[in-house]
Amino acid sequence: MVLEATMICIDNSEWMRNGDYSPNRFQSLSDAVNLICGAKTQSNPENTVGLLTMAGKGVRVLVTPTSDLGKILACMHGLEIGGEMDLAAGIQVAQLALKHRQNKKQQQRIIVFAGSPVKYEKKSLEMIGRKLKKNSVALDVVDFGEDEEGKSEKLEALVAAVNNNETSHYVHVPPGSSALSDVLISTPIFTGDGEGGSGFAAAAAAAAAGGVSGFDFGVDPNLDPELALALRVSMEEERARQEAAAKKAAEEASGQEKGESSSQDVTMGESSSAKPEADKKIDIMDDENALLQQALAMSMDEPASTTTVRDIDMSDAAVDEDLQLALQLSVDGDALGSTSQPNQTDMSKLLSDQSFVSSILASLPGVDPNDPSVKDLLASMQNQSEKKDEDKPSDEK
Repeated sequence: MVLEATMICIDNSEWMRNGDYSPNRFQSLSDAVNLICGAKTQSNPENTVGLLTMAGKGVRVLVTPTSDLGKILACMHGLEIGGEMDLAAGIQVAQLALKHRQNKKQQQRIIVFAGSPVKYEKKSLEMIGRKLKKNSVALDVVDFGEDEEGKSEKLEALVAAVNNNETSHYVHVPPGSSALSDVLISTPIFTGDGEGGSGFAAAAAAAAAGGVSGFDFGVDPNLDPELALALRVSMEEERARQEAAAKKAAEEASGQEKGESSSQDVTMGESSSAKPEADKKIDIMDDENALLQQALAMSMDEPASTTTVRDIDMSDAAVDEDLQLALQLSVDGDALGSTSQPNQTDMSKLLSDQSFVSSILASLPGVDPNDPSVKDLLASMQNQSEKKDEDKPSDEK
């Protein structure tokens, strides 16, 4: 495995706000830097990585070469974007930081992320490259973004001046939906320089990126126990939150089901309670119908005396219907008003009074007292009454 000290130069200029790399240039760059740092520290426990920025108010060293991965990753948060990239100054400061490394047996490497135009001339960059080669410093350049002012040509000349036995590499990542880390993981920056530790470095980097390395969350708790504990606690809290949310959703769903079932039970109860009431109403109606029918039957049942009186020669009389009704009413009234059998003598006297009978007939609507049929009827009734008077015993007279 390669024992190496690496300085990563980050471009945090205004050009990093562009969105031609998902989600934007700076975020894509940050993901790639985190992946490289994990690969370097996992490939060899004695490897160290440092970070610096090349834009803003000037070149600023974020962290000197260290094996503390948590410290390295923490430096990437809260970085300010602005200004222009100073490539030459960034490389020179990185070389100075590597010169003061603690383990002098470590090989030196600088990784540059250039996503904005390069303002230096090609010859100046070649001079910097020859100086790096003289001090045995390897250089990897990641070129992304627009190729303005011949940036790609200048960076290729820089790498060519530094390259010694294919230890330095130039990688161009065109704009697109693919992230920088997805493209770089298959490049020589991850696969190594063929000196033995490249395969393990790439595998470690991929495992750290997917969170399936030998350590939880890709962090060795022996190197940084605080970061490992913080990551574990954060993951447990997130898991507990998700479980609580799932439990709450299940309770709400069960509550809705219970509410629906209870409403159905209430509806069924109301319908069942309504049935006896309906049955009661039907029974009352039946009783009322029965009483009504009984009343009608009683009303149609007439007294025998009325029927007897009606049968007295009324069926044989071919007189007007109004006259028959008037005579029936007068006879019925006399029959109902008396408590005993009507007095035949009084009836005869009334019928013998021609003026009284004529006044009654004249008061009836539609009856003509001078009608021959009416006169015949009155005469027959008077004869019958006289005949009855003759048939009575002398003591009754």
